[in-house]
Amino acid sequence: MEELAPGTRVEHPRYGEGIISRDKITSYEIYFEHGGKIELSKRNQDLEVKEAVAEKPKSGLSLKEIEKVIRYVLEESSQLQEIVPLGDKWNGGTLIMQPANASLKPKEIPIEVFFHKIVMLRDRLRVLEQNINSHNLLTDEEKVNLQQYITRIYGSLTSFNLLFAETDHYFVGAKTKD
Repeated sequence: MEELAPGTRVEHPRYGEGIISRDKITSYEIYFEHGGKIELSKRNQDLEVKEAVAEKPKSGLSLKEIEKVIRYVLEESSQLQEIVPLGDKWNGGTLIMQPANASLKPKEIPIEVFFHKIVMLRDRLRVLEQNINSHNLLTDEEKVNLQQYITRIYGSLTSFNLLFAETDHYFVGAKTKD
């Protein structure tokens, strides 16, 4: 949905007709005829424009511009992340995937490329964990359930630990009680 300016008339299936009174970074403050003042996300798909204001006054960055800046900063800062070294015995190596069907050609991937993808997967799982733990709409029980699921994913990835130079970087699944 495009950015809407204060004064735009909208309709919502639950709240009825309203007028946007304030444009915030990620939401609109809307006065609804039957619901009063309600804040709705700019990504709300239920909001239908009835009468748009000609042009939104430029009062700063739009949500899309802010998202672009944040994406840039995150991509740039990812260059500063910890360097995860590949085990020395794998440097310069090749991962060969040989199909069972002899008429098909094997696929070869430089081990460094494959290892980089494994490290990116690990880093993205960590970000997912952080997002789950800081999510304000999930209950503690839902957070624990999702966290246990991620732990099981880590456990499934322990086969790739042999690629890492240092044990500090290993995938670790659920610890068993012995």
